[in-house]
Amino acid sequence: MSELELIATTGFGLEAVVARELKALGYADQQVEDGRVTFIGDEQAICRTNLRLRSAERVLLKVGSFEARDFGELFDRTIELPWAEWVDVDAAFPVRGKSVRSQLHSVPDCQRIVKKAVVESLKRIDGREWFEETGPAYGIEVSMLKDQATLTIDTSGSGLHKRGYRTLSGAAPLKETLAAALVQLSYWNPERTLVDPFCGTGTIPIEAALIARNIAPGLNRVFAAEEWPRIPPKLWVEARSEARDEEREKPDVPIIATDLDEEVLSLARYHARRAGVEADIHFQQKPIAEFTTQRKYGCIICNPPYGERSGSLEQAEETYREMARAFKGIDTWSLYVLTSHPEFERLFGRRAERRRKLYNGRIACTYFQYAGPRPPRRARVETSDD
Repeated sequence: MSELELIATTGFGLEAVVARELKALGYADQQVEDGRVTFIGDEQAICRTNLRLRSAERVLLKVGSFEARDFGELFDRTIELPWAEWVDVDAAFPVRGKSVRSQLHSVPDCQRIVKKAVVESLKRIDGREWFEETGPAYGIEVSMLKDQATLTIDTSGSGLHKRGYRTLSGAAPLKETLAAALVQLSYWNPERTLVDPFCGTGTIPIEAALIARNIAPGLNRVFAAEEWPRIPPKLWVEARSEARDEEREKPDVPIIATDLDEEVLSLARYHARRAGVEADIHFQQKPIAEFTTQRKYGCIICNPPYGERSGSLEQAEETYREMARAFKGIDTWSLYVLTSHPEFERLFGRRAERRRKLYNGRIACTYFQYAGPRPPRRARVETSDD
């Protein structure tokens, strides 16, 4: 197999999370930049990372990178790249682009030039004058950053947040990739209780359950690169078999998911069932004011209302005050809250020990982190407080 340069794209602030995931999969030769982690792999790495990365947005194949200050240079350097090694002559290869602080600031013109150059490059190999584009999809991207052009092919197709289990959505849904990152950024592990008191349609508890069982998030979907002749089908079979072999049994400690709205809880149960983790999560209709626990140690990970996409700002602020009252007696628990409200700490009455800037869609948020003490090493697993 070939040595390939691959890129795992990420949401802002999640680069380190994805870098750790890649290292855990054995891809330690990497470079971390804003919004991406470039790493070295092979054809099998395309299969493994698409199936198993939890917080990455996409996996891209890097075809080439070069400086381009005018369209002539962009065309000439693009046509020299080895497109025929990957793109079949019958392939569909739409081109999308972006440009940041570059002289080539017209994205449509960049897309048009790259498309023309790829066609000319393929003509040199095949000799045909017309390409039907009826075959497998190879989504090409031209990214211009400070006059540096990077040409990639999208191996994922649909974004990696589309696991396949969430077919119904409530108001202001949290992307699966971000939910997984919130769990991975916490001190939670499957031996500790996890509670999401604002679970909505269930994304955080479901992603936590998948992590606890080590179920690969991409097992129940297909990827663009599965149709590429360059990657033998047996590599996808082997990658899926490897992932299934590494799954774990259901933990003894349940994940608890509550919400005030019974309708969204029914969606959460449905999504958990589709994800294969319904038995791992205890769902219950309960307002935050009624939160209680007999457990001494645990983690709360939540995405409460912001007052931006659902509910009012006044309602969100009252929710934060209710959280302060509800969580007052659990100082041995760790608490993680994602919100866009700039005054959350004041309303909650406590300053966070750590803060991380993240984006929920296009909304700039802060992940407030309150780390409780580590439980004793041989702490007794307590029973459920259903």
